[in-house]
Amino acid sequence: MKNLLKFCAYSFILAALLSSCKSKERSATTGWKYNDTKWGGFEKLDYEGQATGPNLVLIEGGTFTMGVVDQDVTFEWNNLQRRVTVSSFYMDETETSNLDYREYLYWLDRVFGENYPEIYRDALPDTLVWREELAYNEPLVETYFRHPSYDNYPVVGVNWIQSNRYAEWRTDRVNEMLLIERGVINPNMEQKDEDNFNTESYLVGQYEPDVRKNLKDLRTGGERRVRFEDGIILPEYRLPTEAEWEYAALALQGNQASTRDERITDRRIYPWDGTTVRYQRRDKNQGNILANFKRGRGDYMGMAGKLNDNACPTAPVRSYLPNDFGLFNMAGNVSEWTLDLYRPLTSMTLRDVENHDMNPYRGGKFREKVMEDGQLVEKDSLGRIRYRIIEDDQVADRENFKRGQVHDYLDGDEQSNVAYATGKHTLVSDKARVIKGGSWADRAYWLSPGTRRFKEEDKSDRTIGFRCAMIRMGAPTGNANEESGHKFENQRKKKQLRSKR
Repeated sequence: MKNLLKFCAYSFILAALLSSCKSKERSATTGWKYNDTKWGGFEKLDYEGQATGPNLVLIEGGTFTMGVVDQDVTFEWNNLQRRVTVSSFYMDETETSNLDYREYLYWLDRVFGENYPEIYRDALPDTLVWREELAYNEPLVETYFRHPSYDNYPVVGVNWIQSNRYAEWRTDRVNEMLLIERGVINPNMEQKDEDNFNTESYLVGQYEPDVRKNLKDLRTGGERRVRFEDGIILPEYRLPTEAEWEYAALALQGNQASTRDERITDRRIYPWDGTTVRYQRRDKNQGNILANFKRGRGDYMGMAGKLNDNACPTAPVRSYLPNDFGLFNMAGNVSEWTLDLYRPLTSMTLRDVENHDMNPYRGGKFREKVMEDGQLVEKDSLGRIRYRIIEDDQVADRENFKRGQVHDYLDGDEQSNVAYATGKHTLVSDKARVIKGGSWADRAYWLSPGTRRFKEEDKSDRTIGFRCAMIRMGAPTGNANEESGHKFENQRKKKQLRSKR
């Protein structure tokens, strides 16, 4: 009993000391106390690091040689080699599946279907992409997207614009769930039209959720809604840039000489080692095909009894071995949309490339929120904050950028003397978007991450799908002290290292 009382006394003293230390934490700049209502209530978070969103994998950034590493058999010279750096980011482990996309459509119909049915219709994939004049693929028109047999297969027939809208919707649903799990708001299945959870509308106070318990406001002593600065809300889901996609597909960390050495032992033609499309290690996987692609004329899956890729046309999104980042189907299955506007690499672009060798990207449109009299205008009829493109005269005094719309910067503008108007000078236009990775209908050449093609943003195809990405905020190598639910990236690295020993 005496020992128990001593233990309780020590525990109480320790708790008091810890509490005292926390309350006495002060600013190194001013000496004022943090997190103290009596001292103004300025908050300093004990932040655990960015949470890993659903289906995302951390891609640790770094430098790599971007461009074609194999013979350019098309002789287009549209992706010449150059050294670039990609910041750390998150990327979907898999391609977006039919089930994922049907969940999106269901939500659109439930929220907008009554008064804005065109929102649902505009999001529908084009299932007619399966139709051909001299082939009987008609059953796939009706079954591929809708039937549960294809739930875990990649969605196709979705254009670039639709893919971006899906990413926007996903951002809002993930952040809404984060607030629900934190006990800040209650689930609301009665959302309709503009009265739906939108991340930006919530943050600026233009959406009022069903509040369960707001955060404590240390400034007033009352309550307040969640702010972006609280670290709860995640940044946006989006399509990966071309550089991010290519870097993630190559996964060159798998060929790093050692964890202490900044050397890559071998280059890669594909997202795996070697010059073939079959597994080469001497174990049970030796000889297995590594991707879903067209092996030769008329050969999409091999012979009955020994199918080489076991897929015709597509395969489930978790098929085959993942690459060294843990990403599935970064070669084959379906090609994928990226964020970039397509441009062949002109001499003007190459002369200027040294100034754009960190997170290279083409297609920017710099925007700003629409304001009136210093206040945000009311959200639109779908519940979204209104934006507009920045005018060139608004940034005339800036040094880092001079235009609001820069998709044709030095390649399509007046300075470059190159014009991109479909049907006049070239097939490339201001709607052409980069697609990466070979598909089930492509030969092995297109499985190389350095190859690139394009398609207009409002067109779709049975061979094109997509996956989402997200910026990594903070340390590029991940969170030092993650909660048990967010240890995925560290666990994956340890597993990869063990497999190499």
